[in-house]
Amino acid sequence: MRDWDSLAWQPEAALAGGASGSFASAGPPALAPVESSEALLVAYQDIRRRLFTAVELQVAWAASLWMAAHNAREKALRGNTPVGGVALRAQAAERLRRANA
Repeated sequence: MRDWDSLAWQPEAALAGGASGSFASAGPPALAPVESSEALLVAYQDIRRRLFTAVELQVAWAASLWMAAHNAREKALRGNTPVGGVALRAQAAERLRRANA
C-alpha cells in the first residue's frame, strides 16, 4: 500500500523526498538506502537546475520516511510483519537528523 494520495498535495520537496525513499521498491515496499536517497535528491536538483533551500531539504528528508512509515503502520494494524520495518528502524534516526526533526 502506498500513500501517494496524501503526499501528492504536499510541496515539491515532499514529493521528491517521498520518491527518494521509495523509488527502490520494485515489489514489496522497501526503503531505499540513505545514500541512494541522497543521490536521487542531488540528481533531482541538478535536473531541475535549482537547489532546494535548507528548509526544502529538511522537508524532503522528512518525507523520505513517509511511505515506509505508512506501509509499516498498515501492516502492523493488520497483524502482519511490516515489510521494510528493519530498514525503517535502521534508517529513521539518520533521515530525521537530516530533516532536523
